[in-house]
Amino acid sequence: MLHPAHYVLRHATYDDGDAIRRLAALDSSRAPQPPVLIGEIDGRPAAALSLSDGHAVSDPFRPTAQLLSYLRVRSNALRAVDAEPSLRRRILAVVPSRLRNPAAA
Repeated sequence: MLHPAHYVLRHATYDDGDAIRRLAALDSSRAPQPPVLIGEIDGRPAAALSLSDGHAVSDPFRPTAQLLSYLRVRSNALRAVDAEPSLRRRILAVVPSRLRNPAAA
């Protein structure tokens, strides 16, 4: 089991391109398409997950099953946040239409 102090989940940056390609080569797979989440173990990239299509790659020589699960949970959480209407839209949804634009009345 991964101890929280030993892993990090983060958004990939341009500088992570080589690490993502290395993980894909180790996994005998294609590199995930951006945007990508990276999972690090002890400061080194060990898994990567595409936020656009869910394709994942990982280092087969490291214990990454749990890390991949964490990446998928984080991906689902980010997707849920994106699907939630903004605070403004939620407030406007409960305001009667005649009060939304008083200048038009």
